[in-house]
Amino acid sequence: MSTAETPRVQPGANGDATAPAMVQEEELAGLPREVIPQHGTGTKVAYDLMTNELLLDGSARLNLATFVTTWMPTDACRLMAETADKNMIDKDEYPQTAEFERRCVNMIGRLWHADVDGDVTGCSTTGSSEAAMLGGLALKWLWRARMKAAGKPTDRPNLVLGINVQVCWDKFCRYWDVEPRLVPMEGDRFHLTAAEAAAHCDENTIGVVAVLGSTFDGSYEPVAEICAALDELAANGGPDVPVHVDAASGGFVAPFSQPDLVWDFALPRVHSINASGHKYGLVYPGVGWAIWRDAAALPRDLVFDVNYLGGSMPTFALNFSRPGSEVLAQYFMFLALGWEGYAEIQRASNRIAMHIASEIAKIGCYQLITDGSELPVLAFTTAPEVCNYTVFDVSARLREFGWLVPAYTFPENRQDLSVLRVVVRAGLTSDMADLFLADLRKQTAWLESLESPMPKRRPEEHQSFRH
Repeated sequence: MSTAETPRVQPGANGDATAPAMVQEEELAGLPREVIPQHGTGTKVAYDLMTNELLLDGSARLNLATFVTTWMPTDACRLMAETADKNMIDKDEYPQTAEFERRCVNMIGRLWHADVDGDVTGCSTTGSSEAAMLGGLALKWLWRARMKAAGKPTDRPNLVLGINVQVCWDKFCRYWDVEPRLVPMEGDRFHLTAAEAAAHCDENTIGVVAVLGSTFDGSYEPVAEICAALDELAANGGPDVPVHVDAASGGFVAPFSQPDLVWDFALPRVHSINASGHKYGLVYPGVGWAIWRDAAALPRDLVFDVNYLGGSMPTFALNFSRPGSEVLAQYFMFLALGWEGYAEIQRASNRIAMHIASEIAKIGCYQLITDGSELPVLAFTTAPEVCNYTVFDVSARLREFGWLVPAYTFPENRQDLSVLRVVVRAGLTSDMADLFLADLRKQTAWLESLESPMPKRRPEEHQSFRH
């Protein structure tokens, strides 16, 4: 027997191993790590063995690093479990699942002021990253058609975006040969502004990406101002550049928490929007949404008509088969909560985020970068006089209490700035927020009592963070 093989364990007649999980683990000499075992343990023992190891994961509810939903109602979880076998691509076999997707697209599009008489143009995706890439592809195809019609070359497309964008945009530019014109941070400007966006555009610019909710600090980029600057650029004889709004998080926050903010299809220059259903859309991963202003904003030659299992269906996606349960869960949340329910949850998250921010400011050792009044996300750093510890030390101390709070450096031009970030989501109650603050105060007091600096951390612990 090779070292990679595992000893045989006989399952019982019902398909489950008869020996307890601990006994079988001893006989297995550990769970297999490199190759599929020759003989199985049975379902019950496999479940026990795996859940034992999963205890080593952090608690999802105490994870203040992620934007991804970590709590859903019990009935939603039951619905997802019961529909996990539905294939979203197979609309001929699962027509009602496809109908629920169509309803979600229409609801989201109209939430974002898409002005159409019939169905909104859009689709579900595996997440906001895929949705962003689909939006980028449509921009490139439209630009290429304009350039060909004008008899101009199409070999040097570029995309204007702030350096604070999520890594999916770096992937888009690399995978589809688009030059990323990344606008760096400068001083206290941590995201793209209208003036910088317009200044970086030329006739080869396929679009400008405006982010509604930066992953670095939770701030909104000024979409209306960016659109106005591009309107002026076009009116003065410059290129007519469309805008894509990356609303991965803000798309399901701004309509409810900041309903007077103008950022979506109410602005004529906004051609497309992506958002993540599994962030502030309040659904477990993974589901995203790509929505276009109208059918003309999505080039028809990007949509494939697929003959699949006896039916012909249009599809615009980077993948093929995927679960339909997340799409059904999105409709469930719309149905169960309604507009008022979403507004109550998102506004509560903002209130809790701002409460955490105000209490952190009172500690005296920290400076706020953002306060949770846009996305329910706050970023803060240590005060200038703090010299014995860093944000990375604070993050490590909080982890000892189970709280996952990321510490990271900002990108080029502001790599001197390192921050901590707290993401408030549904499921983080006011009481939990106060417990977090109590632990932060306790750990800060300990760090403040140090008579000499903490040992320096390894360089890899100071890397930038994009989530």
